[in-house]
Amino acid sequence: MIVLLGVLVVILGFATRRNPLLVVGVAGIVTGLLGKLSPVEVLAAFGSGFASSRSVTIFVITLPVIGLLERNGLQEQARTLIGRLNKLTTGRFLAIYLLLRQLTAAVGLTSIGGPAQSVRPMVAPMAEAAAERSNDGRPLPDRVREKVRSYAASADTIGLFFGEDCFLAIGSILLITGFVNSTYHTELEPLQLALWAIPSAVCAFLIHGFRLLRLDRTIERDLLAAAVELDAAGTRAPEVSK
Repeated sequence: MIVLLGVLVVILGFATRRNPLLVVGVAGIVTGLLGKLSPVEVLAAFGSGFASSRSVTIFVITLPVIGLLERNGLQEQARTLIGRLNKLTTGRFLAIYLLLRQLTAAVGLTSIGGPAQSVRPMVAPMAEAAAERSNDGRPLPDRVREKVRSYAASADTIGLFFGEDCFLAIGSILLITGFVNSTYHTELEPLQLALWAIPSAVCAFLIHGFRLLRLDRTIERDLLAAAVELDAAGTRAPEVSK
C-alpha cells in the first residue's frame, strides 16, 4: 500500500498547480523507489515506457513544423486561395471539408486533420476569408470571427468522430468487439460494427451539413447587426460631445 503514495504526489502537485510533466516524473520516481526499485531500474522503466509509447510525443515534431509554416505565410496563402473562389461561401466550404474529413476518417486516415494540424493554420483562415468577402473585404467583427472559427472546429470534430467508426481497424471498434466477445461470449466481428456506423455517419453529415449551410445566413445577419450598431454609435458620438 505504501507504493500508492505516488498517487498522493500527483494530487498534491496538481493541487498546487505545478508543472504536470514534473509532477508525473516525480511521482514515478517516488513510486519506483517505494516499490524497492533501484535508481537504475527506475530510469530503465522510464526509458521503456517512453519507447513503447513514443508515438504519443509525435506532436513535439509536428507543432514546430506547423508553427514555421504559419510564420512563413501559410494562413495568408490559404486566404488568397479561398479569395479566388468567388462562389465558395463559408458554409459551403466547411460542408465540403466536413465531407472530406468523414471520408478520410472512414478509410483510417484520422491524423491528416485536426485542430492543430489543419483547422487553425488552414481551414479557419479560409473560412474567415470567405466570410470577409461577403463583408466587402473588411475585417470581421470579433463575434463573427469567433463563430466562424467554432464552426470550422466543429466540422473537423464531427467529421472525425462519426467517420472513424466506419473503419473496422479503429481502436474504438476493436475495443467494443473485444469487450462484447469476452463478456458475452459472442462472435461479433469489427466489420459488423463498422457497417452499422455508416447510417450514423450519414445522418451526422446531413444534420451538421445543413447547419453549416445555414451559417451563411447567420453571418449575413450578424454582419448587418454589427453595421447597424456601428452606425448607431457614430450618430450618437456628436451628441455625447455636446
